[in-house]
Parts: sequence; C-alpha cells; structure tokens
Amino acid sequence: MNTSSRTCLGIVLAVVLSACGTSGSGGGGGPVVGVDYPRSDTDFWNSYIKYTPESAKELGLELKTTNSQNDVAKLTANVQTFISQGVKGVAMAPQDTAAIAPALEQLAAKKIPVVTVDTRPDSGDVFMVVRADNRAYGEKACRFLGAKLAGKGKVVMLQGDLASINGRDRTEAFNDCMKANYPGITVLGEATNWDGAVAAQKLQTDLTANPDIKGVYMQSSFALSGTLQVLKQKDLLVAPSDPKHVFIVSNDGIPEELKNIAEGHVDATVSQPADLYAKYALQYLKAAINGESFKPGKTDHDSTIVQVRDGLLEDQLSAPLVTSDGGTYDGVPSLKHDDKSLWGNKLQ
Repeated sequence: MNTSSRTCLGIVLAVVLSACGTSGSGGGGGPVVGVDYPRSDTDFWNSYIKYTPESAKELGLELKTTNSQNDVAKLTANVQTFISQGVKGVAMAPQDTAAIAPALEQLAAKKIPVVTVDTRPDSGDVFMVVRADNRAYGEKACRFLGAKLAGKGKVVMLQGDLASINGRDRTEAFNDCMKANYPGITVLGEATNWDGAVAAQKLQTDLTANPDIKGVYMQSSFALSGTLQVLKQKDLLVAPSDPKHVFIVSNDGIPEELKNIAEGHVDATVSQPADLYAKYALQYLKAAINGESFKPGKTDHDSTIVQVRDGLLEDQLSAPLVTSDGGTYDGVPSLKHDDKSLWGNKLQ
C-alpha cells in the first residue's frame, strides 16, 4: 500500500470511529450527556427515542445513548459506560425504581447530575424528576369508567409492575378512587409486569370467569393489542352503542390508541407527553450542568414542580384525558382524540 493510500485509509477510519463514538450526536461541541432508553418494544418508548436526539440538537447537547431493555443490571452497566465516556449528565428512566439506588450513588460520587424520566427513584439523589402525575392517571381512568358504568359492574385493571413507582401510583389511585366514589364497582386487579402477553392471558381468564365485566383499565398501551384481540375473540369488540361494549381506558396517547378511539374500539386514554419527556429531561440536564437550580411552583410550560421528599423535585407535566367527544366525565375534562395539541397526532 502506498503512502497516499494509507493516508486516505487513515482518514476514512478516523471518520468511521468518530461517527461510532457519538451514538447519535446533538449540537456540535456542546456538553456531552448520556441518555439511557429503558426499552424499545413499545410505541411510547420508541416515540421518546425518536424525540430525544431532536431535543438534544435544539439544546446544543452532544448525545451518548444506551438501551437497558427493562433490565436494571444493564442500566447499571450502562451507567459505568457513561462514566467512562466522560458525560456531564445522565437521563434515565429506571423501571425498577428501588434497585437503581447504587447506580445513582456512583453518579453522585462523580458529581454527574441525573434526571429521571417517567419514573421516580425510591431513594437516591437526582437533579429533577420529569414525569406526569401518575396518581392522576389512575384517578382519571377511574372517573371515566365510573361515569360510563354509572357506578355499577366489574372492571379489570391490567396493572404494570408494582416494583415501579408508576405501577404503584396508578394502581393505588385507581383503587382509592373506586372505593371512595363507586363502591358498586368491583375491581379485578391483575399484575402484568408491563408484559402484553401476560395481560392478554389474564384478561382472557377474567372474561371467561366473569362474562359481566364491562370495563378495562390498561395502565399502559403495552396491553392494547392483546386486549383488543381478546375482546374480538369473545365477540365483544363492538361499538360503544352496543350493550355488549366493554369500555376501555388506556395510558400513553400513542397514535394507535387515538386511531382506536376514533374507530370506537377504545374509549379513552391518558396522554403521556413523550415529546415533552425528551425535551425537559435534556433541558434540566443542561440547567444542572450550568449550575442552575429550581424551586417548587408553577413553570412556564403548563406544569408544576413539586417537592416529593427532602431534596427531590419533580416536574409534573400535563397529561390530559383523551376521549371520542372531548367531554367532561364526572368532573374530569378531556381533549377530543383529534386535538392537534396531542403529541400522538403530531406523529400521524
């Protein structure tokens, strides 16, 4: 190989290695931050993955990314990778909110600020939690089903993972609301570990044993496909005007949910703002790197920062109830499924 060829090859290799090292870059020369994606097997998290590099570019941040695939051991290893890469901040969405504490301690020891997205760690220091009020999710689902069922009947709650603060918040709020406001409704709670196949199997069993079930609360869109399939098999996937109709409330606000609301297969969802999760997680990381601080109170983006325990702040973003008609259900207002402000409609 001649000198000219070796020089050209060296340039090519340098370009390739540089590209591989960025793992999706942001704004050219800005602070380097790490973002761990919790999973990539749901429409909601795939949307978050799409929005994250866009937000990084807007904020002038360089981005390193990993995917922990719903495994806290992988997330811990990914944290080590970020530390070795010299990141100035880390955004993560730990699905096991108790087991993440040691990784948070390691980052704190390195003075690397952390923002958690969608979930709040049970212990440990983070600069900000960016999520919506998950208790409000359960409350809104309860109010909608309570109104639709006129306070009587049976509903199935397809829970997420009770090792997650989200699963606990949604479950406790739904149960508390039902007991306080609709004592005539029986709730059949089913743990699913955010697994769609498990959710479908348990719903199938419940409908077989209780053919008078009239409502389903899915704590996330992970259960959407399986729930609709089970109802179709049992000839229950019918229009809301049909007496056999089973009322379904979901959580997430993905395009597929909005489409099913329009078609009358799903009745409501609570829209989690995937776009705002990406935007404000990185915005708070940049603020932390710049030495800024925040206090509880209203924000300039239609949310409220609350102190959930000593030293821990949570920015609770807006998460509206979405329905076919945009009506108000037992005091809870909703947006119509085709409202242009919904992130799920921006992707369609």
